[in-house]
Amino acid sequence: MSDPSRPRASLRTAVVWDVLQDALDRRVKATGRDSLDVLDTGGGSGNFAVPVARLGHRVTVVDPSPNALFALERRAAEAGVADRVRGVQGDAHGLFDVVEPGGYDAVLCHGVLEYVDDPAEGVRNAVAALRPDGVLSLLAAGLGGAVLARALAGHFTEAHQALQDPDGRWGSGDPVPHRFTAEQLTALVEGAGLRVGAVHGVRVFADLVPGVLVDTEPGAVDALLRLEAAAAELPAFHSVATQLHVLGETTGAAGS
Repeated sequence: MSDPSRPRASLRTAVVWDVLQDALDRRVKATGRDSLDVLDTGGGSGNFAVPVARLGHRVTVVDPSPNALFALERRAAEAGVADRVRGVQGDAHGLFDVVEPGGYDAVLCHGVLEYVDDPAEGVRNAVAALRPDGVLSLLAAGLGGAVLARALAGHFTEAHQALQDPDGRWGSGDPVPHRFTAEQLTALVEGAGLRVGAVHGVRVFADLVPGVLVDTEPGAVDALLRLEAAAAELPAFHSVATQLHVLGETTGAAGS
């Protein structure tokens, strides 16, 4: 995932970043603390962790890849936030082998559920890491976006397979083990005891528009960003989004 601070890359991250930043701002106001404790599970090289740290928050990144954690350390140092970013090697299944439960104001679970054996357990672990008043930012691959992409590429059999497969896979060569509908993700969040605060479709158009149009047409990036933002909250577009973002809130956070 790309750094939200980079304009071209923001086509893939802007919607999530805006929702996340707003949620963090609301937690700051509710807690009266300028700096929150944030856990980024599967945070890799810090594409979200470093921008969150730039806001003044303390971020712990859990990732199974030593190379990603090395890149995280370098990126945090270059951004001047090395003192607010900590990387530890681990995964969603053994999360509490490396971090304490109930210690975070916000948990990011971006691009993780697609790859865990038990997505429900992954969400439960993320929720268990939250303080009584906390928020969960959940981002996962959308089923409809994959079906649409395969169909538009002329792979109609694969599109049909993904549509029928319980995990949303288009074949044995599919690199993504799980894809989700908005209903499935909200059910996972609610099943873990959270209230769903918001659901957004991510990359509804960005992955379908030829890059040459975006890069060469004056003002195209800004116009596409506005279009993505306008479509993101509309349920009709959730079914064709490449990714789906769900913001979950504890009872205390929802009422603050």
